[in-house]
Amino acid sequence: MFDISLVRHLPKDTKIPFLKVRLVAMVLSVLAIIASIFLFTTKNLNYGLDFKGGTVWEFHLDESPTDADLGAIRDLGPGLGMGELAIQTIGQSDKDKVQAIRLSVSKQPALEGDENDDKAQQVALTAIQAAVVEMYPEVAKTENTLSVQVLGTKVSGELKKKGIEAVLAALIMVLIYIWFRFEWQFGLGAVVALTHDVILTIGVFSFTALEFNLSIVAAILTIVGYSLNDTVVVYDRIRENLRKFKKKPLEQVLNMSINDTLSRTILTSLTTMLALLALYIWGGPGLNGFAFAMIWGVFVGTYSSIFVAAPILLMLGVNRKGPQK
Repeated sequence: MFDISLVRHLPKDTKIPFLKVRLVAMVLSVLAIIASIFLFTTKNLNYGLDFKGGTVWEFHLDESPTDADLGAIRDLGPGLGMGELAIQTIGQSDKDKVQAIRLSVSKQPALEGDENDDKAQQVALTAIQAAVVEMYPEVAKTENTLSVQVLGTKVSGELKKKGIEAVLAALIMVLIYIWFRFEWQFGLGAVVALTHDVILTIGVFSFTALEFNLSIVAAILTIVGYSLNDTVVVYDRIRENLRKFKKKPLEQVLNMSINDTLSRTILTSLTTMLALLALYIWGGPGLNGFAFAMIWGVFVGTYSSIFVAAPILLMLGVNRKGPQK
């Protein structure tokens, strides 16, 4: 039978000296981390409704809107004494266009205080709806309103805090898990690699100004799990080879271990990337951010398991006999 398997095309018994370029990789990683922190502290993230509060109203117009229509709707916010009103036009299978209007109230002179925050958002929504209906009466139809979400700033602040806590808790649990399974050097290497991935993901979202919401936090946690899985596979082979080749220099053992798992790393990354690309292209606006974060996470996770996690072991040194039992 004709063999159509793609596995046979993957390189076998590779002897790529990954560790020889560790200093170059280290410099690139440090520069990328510095750039990510700089972007986050200066530009910050484009927080979505989940983290900054506000109102999202999705509605349908009977006719596809022009740029002038969108501009007129956008100008309603300042005219009503509210904050900037952002508009996103998304497609829908059974209707021509959907206007997703995201707004946040920056001026609430009559409704100050946290206890009135949700009420202020409702007042803002009512005012915007009335103004849009005056311009486009068809929006008043019940079937033309697709969804409405209202979230106060107090709740969104709590969600932001919980998101940060979830990521930190994941990193701490990873450190404990790897420490018990291997040695403390392996645990520290894994956490450094995962922290590297998280910071670079936040940096790319700061740079691209893509919306950062709870689904992106879920993507970051998934990236942590994916990158950890990749790192553990490499670490497992390193531990086996350390016991098998006790007299070989540590750098040679690390290179051998990375090459041993290279075909598995390539297959896993490529198959995951194909699924994520399909999700990004055909998943719609609701999944684009999550898919983009995951695509970036697979890339940096694969990179860090080879060029960050392994070189740290070379810097720290490891027990050549493995953990004592």
